Amino acid sequence: MYKRKIYEKMLAWKQENAGRYALMIEGARRVGKSTIVKKFAENEYDSYIMINFAEVSETVTRLFNDLSDVDYIFLQLQLQYNTSLHKRKSVIIFDEVQLCPKARQAIKTLVGDGRYDYIETGSLISIKKNVQGIVIPSEEKKLSMYPMDYEEFKWALGDTATIPLLRQTYEKRQSLGDGTNQKLIRDFRLYMLVGGMPQAITAYLETNDLKKVDDVKREIISLYEEDFGKIDPSGYLTQLFDSIPAELNKNRSRYISSRVIGRRRKETVRELISRMKESRTVLVSYHSNDPNTGMSATRDLDRYKLYVADTGLFVTLAFKDRDFTDNTLYSKLLSDKLSANLGYLYENIVAQMLTADGDELFYYTISDEEKKKVYEVDFIVQRKSKICPIEVKSSSYRAHASFDEFIKKYSERIADKYIIYTKDLKTEENILYLPVYMTMMI
Repeated sequence: MYKRKIYEKMLAWKQENAGRYALMIEGARRVGKSTIVKKFAENEYDSYIMINFAEVSETVTRLFNDLSDVDYIFLQLQLQYNTSLHKRKSVIIFDEVQLCPKARQAIKTLVGDGRYDYIETGSLISIKKNVQGIVIPSEEKKLSMYPMDYEEFKWALGDTATIPLLRQTYEKRQSLGDGTNQKLIRDFRLYMLVGGMPQAITAYLETNDLKKVDDVKREIISLYEEDFGKIDPSGYLTQLFDSIPAELNKNRSRYISSRVIGRRRKETVRELISRMKESRTVLVSYHSNDPNTGMSATRDLDRYKLYVADTGLFVTLAFKDRDFTDNTLYSKLLSDKLSANLGYLYENIVAQMLTADGDELFYYTISDEEKKKVYEVDFIVQRKSKICPIEVKSSSYRAHASFDEFIKKYSERIADKYIIYTKDLKTEENILYLPVYMTMMI
């Protein structure tokens, strides 16, 4: 099992909240939820029962229809799983709990009983269809689980030194030198291609064959599309998801859903986008109509950009209807010949890294009627009482007119200013030019 940062957060829950709250781990399929929960149970408890609702018998699911006798429920679970439970030393895991809404509703009663701890995992768990007719328990502490970030990827490769050294460099604002930066960029490009899905990383480590990695990613994408089909038989969710690379490639200031699924009611489109965001397979960056602290209150629900939650999947999704050998992103990234019109790949990885660090995604556009031009700032993050604009460049950094316009308009609101690119770290005109692999330091 790969080392994951969420493990420390799970430990904090056990020490501070177990017994009073169940732990809910939400995330897309195949990000490693079940694996990390099982390992946590093995390491931190005397015994555990893991109920996988994707495979469980009706005998077990029926137990949660009647909560009048929890002693009977616990007795049956121990018999069914041939495991003894010990008061305050055992945990019961509800894996893929969205498939058994009654079990999720039972959390309130089970936590109130106080004998054991409870961990839930779920994919697409916030979708309204999965919780209709039940009372959502308030006795839940939620953690979001994402694909493996760059540091976790380096750990999987056996490298525990690089990221701490980069943090020191970032804090001191020291350049690395062109040679070192080129090597680090080359290493980072591998992460962009493989991605952070544990199965894809395993395929890379076992085969050193990107074709095998691509096969794994295609399987994961198919699973996502199957999930979308189950909750949206119209096929709109699948179409919106599949079109993310093409829409980003057009370099427009928003995702235009009508070009993908035709004109639909505004409320319908909002619901579709909300479902995609809740699935954790897609990242949504909303336009902020007034970029300042508390941007959530100024988001425009009808102006947004969509990114794939894992850039490795993004690379495969861009060419999923063609053979692996036709996927030019692999060869161009590996040979450092990514053309300017493929810069959206770097925009996606920055969105992924910001999200993994807990940032909500926002962007901003400025229309200049006189010049008939639209200026766009790729991302805006909040730091304390200020905001920090971020512009992403795949190669050249000479021109950043949008960045300059934004700084001029909102100078009093701005703290640090970042341009993310592929060259060495430097500070110029009070702007920090940051190699893309250092995005996690912001």
